[in-house]
Amino acid sequence: MPPADAGAVTDPASTAPATAVTTTAALDTGGEDTDAEDTDAEDTLDLHLPDDFAALFAEPGPGPAAGDDLLDGIDDWGPTPTSAGAFRLAPVRLERDLSLVSRWMNDPAVAAFWQLDGEQSVTRQHLRAQLSGDGRSAPCLGLLDGTPMSYWEIYRADLDPLARHYPARPHDTGIHLLIGAPGDRGRGLGGTLLRAAADLILDRRPACARVVAEPDLRNAASIAAFLTAGFRLSAEVDLPGKRAALMLRDRCARGLL
Repeated sequence: MPPADAGAVTDPASTAPATAVTTTAALDTGGEDTDAEDTDAEDTLDLHLPDDFAALFAEPGPGPAAGDDLLDGIDDWGPTPTSAGAFRLAPVRLERDLSLVSRWMNDPAVAAFWQLDGEQSVTRQHLRAQLSGDGRSAPCLGLLDGTPMSYWEIYRADLDPLARHYPARPHDTGIHLLIGAPGDRGRGLGGTLLRAAADLILDRRPACARVVAEPDLRNAASIAAFLTAGFRLSAEVDLPGKRAALMLRDRCARGLL
C-alpha cells in the first residue's frame, strides 16, 4: 500500500500498493501544520516551476486506463473549490512528471517519511509499479489553481496489504499525500486539501463508505491535519516500517463535519 501521511504532510504510507515496493511516505499533511516543524528544510528545496509548466495541465491527459476502473476514473473527477483555490487531482504521466516528483522526494522533510530519495530511478520505479499495475493505486499530482503543488496516492485500501491490519470494508479508499514546495507548508493547506480530496472520493466513488489513512504516529502534524479534515482516530496499528494511526473519514458522518 502506498505511504499515507502528511508530513510535509509528509509521511506516506509505510504500506505501498501491492504492485509497488513498500515505502514510508511523507505527507504534508497529512499534516498541514507539519511544515511548521520543518523549518530546517525550508532552504533545502527552492523549486520554482517554469511559467509554462502549469499549461501542461490545462487540458486533461488521455483517458484513464482500464485498470483505473477500480478507482472510478480519477482523471474525470474534475476540480473542486476550496478556500485556497480550485483543487484537482491529475493522474501522473511519467514522462511529464517524473523530474518534479523526484525533486520533491529528495527534500529531506519528505524523504524522512517517504524514503524515496536518491537517483531519479528510485522515484521512477515507485511510480511505474503503480502505473503498470492493476489500477488499485493511482499516483496523482495535486493542482491548486492549475499549478502542481502536491503529490498524492489514491488507493483501494480494501485491496491493499493494509487490509491485513484492520477490518477493511469493500471499496475503502486510502490517501497518501505530500506537499511539494516548502513555501506551501505550514499554511494549513494540508487539512484543507485532505478535506477536498476526501470529499472528491466520497462524491465520485458512491460505493466507498470510508476514506482511510495511516500516518506515522510520530507525525503529530500529519495526524492533526487529518483530524482537521474530518478524519477520526480509529486505532493504532503496526505496519511495515512504522506504528501508524489508523484514520477514518466516514460517509455517514459527513453531514456532521
